[in-house]
Amino acid sequence: MEQKIQTILEEKVNPVLAEHYGGAVLTAFEDGVAWVKLTGSCSGCPSAQQTLEEIVKDIVIKDIPEVQDIRLDTSVSEDLLDFARKLLNKEV
Repeated sequence: MEQKIQTILEEKVNPVLAEHYGGAVLTAFEDGVAWVKLTGSCSGCPSAQQTLEEIVKDIVIKDIPEVQDIRLDTSVSEDLLDFARKLLNKEV
């Protein structure tokens, strides 16, 4: 199921988001809920939730009925946090 969702994101969602220099990746799929992280300029956009609702959710749920909901993954990677810590401690 995860590969099927990622394929839809790559083939149908990302071309739309690429017009705004962004993209979407699946981070998890559990109990009918797909967690999606927006990338590029879409990641920090104030309209990220609206983009998720109006574009990502519409396309994915229409193509894959097993997906009951799409939620925005706003987590920060550990690599980025480690880099920020090193930067603040002047280790970089």
